Amino acid sequence: MDTTSLRELIEFMAKSLVDQPEEVEVNEIIGEQTTVVELKVAKGDLGKVIGKQGRTARSMRTILNAASTKLQKRSVLEIVE
Repeated sequence: MDTTSLRELIEFMAKSLVDQPEEVEVNEIIGEQTTVVELKVAKGDLGKVIGKQGRTARSMRTILNAASTKLQKRSVLEIVE
């Protein structure tokens, strides 16, 4: 497992949640210490990705955190509007 698979992991989760999977865009910004994974979805799908009280987004961040810990890296998920 490498950092590209982190991007693919977020992309897979997002595409599984939204109505317009073709609008899902995931960018990875690799810094010295932290990798930022940016997730962009269609405006109408934003609520599906965030979830009630941010539960879905929090769950996605937890999964990303677990996967990046296994890679001995630090990564954060940013949902871009």
